[in-house]
Amino acid sequence: MGARTLEAWARRLKPGRAMKRGAVPRQGAVPLLWLLSDPVRLPDPRPAAARLPRGAAVLARGAAPEVLAGLARLCRARGLVLLVGGDGRAALRHRAGLHLPDRAPARGLLPFLRARRGLLTVAVHGRPGIARGRRLRADAALVSPAFATASHPGAPALGPLRWAALARAARRPAVALGGLTGETAGRLPRRGPSRAAGLAAIGALGGGGTP
Repeated sequence: MGARTLEAWARRLKPGRAMKRGAVPRQGAVPLLWLLSDPVRLPDPRPAAARLPRGAAVLARGAAPEVLAGLARLCRARGLVLLVGGDGRAALRHRAGLHLPDRAPARGLLPFLRARRGLLTVAVHGRPGIARGRRLRADAALVSPAFATASHPGAPALGPLRWAALARAARRPAVALGGLTGETAGRLPRRGPSRAAGLAAIGALGGGGTP
Protein backbone atom coordinates (compact mmCIF):
# COMPACT_ATOMS: atom_id res chain seq x y z
CA MET A 1 0.00 0.00 0.00
CA GLY A 2 1.33 3.41 -0.92
CA ALA A 3 1.92 6.26 1.46
CA ARG A 4 -0.93 8.31 -0.02
CA THR A 5 -3.43 5.55 0.74
CA LEU A 6 -2.33 5.26 4.35
CA GLU A 7 -2.39 9.03 4.71
CA ALA A 8 -5.94 9.07 3.36
CA TRP A 9 -7.00 6.46 5.92
CA ALA A 10 -5.32 8.46 8.69
CA ARG A 11 -7.31 11.55 7.73
CA ARG A 12 -10.53 9.54 8.10
CA LEU A 13 -9.83 8.85 11.77
CA LYS A 14 -12.16 10.86 13.95
CA PRO A 15 -9.89 13.35 15.75
CA GLY A 16 -9.79 13.50 19.52
CA ARG A 17 -6.48 14.75 20.74
CA ALA A 18 -5.13 13.90 17.32
CA MET A 19 -3.39 16.57 15.31
CA LYS A 20 -5.42 18.14 12.53
CA ARG A 21 -4.00 18.02 9.03
CA GLY A 22 -1.66 20.97 8.44
CA ALA A 23 -1.57 22.00 12.10
CA VAL A 24 1.66 23.04 13.80
CA PRO A 25 2.84 20.23 16.11
CA ARG A 26 2.42 20.96 19.81
CA GLN A 27 3.23 19.03 22.94
CA GLY A 28 0.44 16.65 23.88
CA ALA A 29 -0.99 16.36 20.36
CA VAL A 30 -1.11 12.85 18.89
CA PRO A 31 -0.35 12.75 15.16
CA LEU A 32 -2.61 10.76 12.84
CA LEU A 33 0.22 9.35 10.70
CA TRP A 34 3.43 7.73 12.00
CA LEU A 35 6.54 6.57 10.16
CA LEU A 36 8.76 4.12 12.05
CA SER A 37 12.38 3.44 11.26
CA ASP A 38 13.84 -0.02 11.71
CA PRO A 39 17.52 -1.11 11.90
CA VAL A 40 16.88 -3.77 9.26
CA ARG A 41 13.92 -2.67 7.15
CA LEU A 42 14.38 1.11 7.23
CA PRO A 43 17.70 2.17 8.81
CA ASP A 44 17.57 5.65 7.26
CA PRO A 45 14.03 7.08 7.28
CA ARG A 46 15.00 10.52 5.99
CA PRO A 47 13.88 10.06 2.35
CA ALA A 48 10.52 8.69 3.52
CA ALA A 49 10.15 11.41 6.17
CA ALA A 50 10.68 14.06 3.50
CA ARG A 51 7.46 12.87 1.83
CA LEU A 52 5.29 13.00 4.95
CA PRO A 53 2.64 15.69 5.45
CA ARG A 54 3.23 18.37 8.03
CA GLY A 55 2.22 17.24 11.51
CA ALA A 56 3.03 13.55 10.94
CA ALA A 57 5.30 11.71 13.37
CA VAL A 58 8.62 9.95 12.82
CA LEU A 59 9.73 7.39 15.38
CA ALA A 60 13.45 6.68 15.09
CA ARG A 61 14.36 3.25 16.42
CA GLY A 62 17.99 2.15 16.39
CA ALA A 63 19.05 4.94 14.03
CA ALA A 64 22.76 5.71 13.73
CA PRO A 65 23.79 8.98 15.43
CA GLU A 66 24.45 10.79 12.15
CA VAL A 67 21.11 9.62 10.75
CA LEU A 68 19.28 10.76 13.86
CA ALA A 69 20.94 14.19 13.79
CA GLY A 70 19.97 14.69 10.15
CA LEU A 71 16.48 13.41 10.80
CA ALA A 72 16.03 15.89 13.66
CA ARG A 73 16.96 18.77 11.35
CA LEU A 74 14.58 17.48 8.69
CA CYS A 75 11.70 17.16 11.15
CA ARG A 76 12.18 20.70 12.46
CA ALA A 77 12.29 22.08 8.93
CA ARG A 78 9.19 20.20 7.77
CA GLY A 79 7.06 20.50 10.89
CA LEU A 80 7.17 16.80 11.75
CA VAL A 81 7.01 15.32 15.24
CA LEU A 82 10.17 13.37 16.06
CA LEU A 83 10.38 10.67 18.71
CA VAL A 84 13.43 8.62 19.67
CA GLY A 85 13.05 5.00 20.65
CA GLY A 86 14.46 3.93 24.01
CA ASP A 87 16.94 6.75 24.67
CA GLY A 88 15.74 9.66 26.79
CA ARG A 89 19.00 11.59 26.63
CA ALA A 90 19.08 11.40 22.84
CA ALA A 91 15.46 12.57 22.80
CA LEU A 92 16.35 15.61 24.93
CA ARG A 93 19.43 16.34 22.85
CA HIS A 94 17.39 16.46 19.66
CA ARG A 95 14.35 18.15 21.23
CA ALA A 96 12.28 15.08 20.47
CA GLY A 97 9.73 12.89 22.19
CA LEU A 98 10.53 9.50 23.68
CA HIS A 99 9.09 6.08 22.84
CA LEU A 100 9.47 3.25 25.32
CA PRO A 101 9.72 -0.25 23.83
CA ASP A 102 7.81 -2.99 25.61
CA ARG A 103 10.49 -5.67 25.57
CA ALA A 104 13.73 -3.71 26.00
CA PRO A 105 15.03 -1.33 28.67
CA ALA A 106 15.02 2.39 28.02
CA ARG A 107 18.06 4.56 28.74
CA GLY A 108 17.80 8.03 30.21
CA LEU A 109 14.17 7.73 31.21
CA LEU A 110 14.42 9.79 34.41
CA PRO A 111 16.09 12.83 32.77
CA PHE A 112 13.40 12.82 30.11
CA LEU A 113 10.60 12.53 32.65
CA ARG A 114 12.01 15.44 34.64
CA ALA A 115 12.11 17.65 31.54
CA ARG A 116 9.05 16.16 29.76
CA ARG A 117 9.26 18.49 26.76
CA GLY A 118 7.94 16.16 24.08
CA LEU A 119 5.53 13.30 23.54
CA LEU A 120 5.97 10.18 25.63
CA THR A 121 4.65 6.99 24.05
CA VAL A 122 4.76 3.35 25.08
CA ALA A 123 4.66 0.12 23.11
CA VAL A 124 1.72 -2.09 24.04
CA HIS A 125 1.62 -5.78 23.17
CA GLY A 126 -0.33 -6.80 26.26
CA ARG A 127 -1.13 -5.91 29.86
CA PRO A 128 2.42 -4.98 30.99
CA GLY A 129 2.62 -2.22 28.39
CA ILE A 130 -0.80 -0.94 29.41
CA ALA A 131 0.26 -0.75 33.07
CA ARG A 132 3.47 1.05 32.15
CA GLY A 133 1.63 3.61 30.05
CA ARG A 134 -0.79 4.38 32.87
CA ARG A 135 1.97 4.61 35.46
CA LEU A 136 4.02 7.04 33.39
CA ARG A 137 0.99 8.95 32.10
CA ALA A 138 2.07 8.40 28.53
CA ASP A 139 0.57 10.58 25.83
CA ALA A 140 -0.19 7.63 23.55
CA ALA A 141 0.18 3.86 23.20
CA LEU A 142 1.44 2.12 20.06
CA VAL A 143 -0.62 -1.06 20.10
CA SER A 144 0.81 -3.85 17.94
CA PRO A 145 0.92 -6.02 15.97
CA ALA A 146 -2.54 -5.18 14.74
CA PHE A 147 -2.17 -7.54 11.78
CA ALA A 148 0.46 -9.89 10.38
CA THR A 149 3.64 -7.96 9.68
CA ALA A 150 6.92 -8.49 7.85
CA SER A 151 8.79 -7.19 10.90
CA HIS A 152 7.90 -10.38 12.78
CA PRO A 153 7.20 -13.15 10.24
CA GLY A 154 4.96 -15.86 11.62
CA ALA A 155 4.24 -14.04 14.87
CA PRO A 156 0.57 -14.03 15.94
CA ALA A 157 -1.29 -10.80 15.25
CA LEU A 158 -3.89 -9.23 17.51
CA GLY A 159 -6.59 -8.79 14.89
CA PRO A 160 -9.20 -6.02 15.10
CA LEU A 161 -11.09 -7.33 18.15
CA ARG A 162 -8.10 -7.91 20.43
CA TRP A 163 -6.47 -4.71 19.17
CA ALA A 164 -9.61 -2.79 20.13
CA ALA A 165 -9.66 -4.41 23.58
CA LEU A 166 -6.07 -3.36 24.29
CA ALA A 167 -6.71 0.12 22.90
CA ARG A 168 -9.69 0.53 25.20
CA ALA A 169 -7.78 -0.77 28.22
CA ALA A 170 -4.87 1.60 27.58
CA ARG A 171 -7.06 4.63 28.43
CA ARG A 172 -5.03 6.90 26.18
CA PRO A 173 -4.88 7.54 22.43
CA ALA A 174 -3.98 4.27 20.71
CA VAL A 175 -1.92 4.21 17.52
CA ALA A 176 -2.19 1.06 15.40
CA LEU A 177 1.00 -0.57 14.14
CA GLY A 178 1.65 -3.76 12.21
CA GLY A 179 0.43 -5.00 8.85
CA LEU A 180 -1.56 -1.93 7.90
CA THR A 181 -2.93 -1.88 4.35
CA GLY A 182 -5.89 -0.17 2.77
CA GLU A 183 -8.02 -3.17 3.73
CA THR A 184 -6.76 -3.77 7.27
CA ALA A 185 -6.80 -0.09 8.30
CA GLY A 186 -10.50 -0.02 7.53
CA ARG A 187 -11.13 -2.88 9.97
CA LEU A 188 -9.98 -0.89 12.99
CA PRO A 189 -12.45 1.11 15.12
CA ARG A 190 -12.65 4.79 14.25
CA ARG A 191 -15.01 5.86 17.04
CA GLY A 192 -15.47 5.26 20.73
CA PRO A 193 -13.00 4.42 23.51
CA SER A 194 -11.30 1.71 21.43
CA ARG A 195 -10.80 3.83 18.32
CA ALA A 196 -7.53 4.14 16.45
CA ALA A 197 -6.12 7.62 17.09
CA GLY A 198 -3.37 7.14 14.52
CA LEU A 199 -1.82 4.74 12.01
CA ALA A 200 1.86 3.74 12.04
CA ALA A 201 3.90 1.84 9.46
CA ILE A 202 7.38 1.00 8.26
CA GLY A 203 7.12 -0.46 4.76
CA ALA A 204 3.88 1.24 3.72
CA LEU A 205 5.41 4.67 4.34
CA GLY A 206 9.05 3.83 3.85
CA GLY A 207 8.73 2.88 0.21
CA GLY A 208 9.12 -0.87 0.72
CA GLY A 209 5.44 -1.55 0.19
CA THR A 210 5.42 -4.49 2.62
CA PRO A 211 3.35 -3.82 5.76
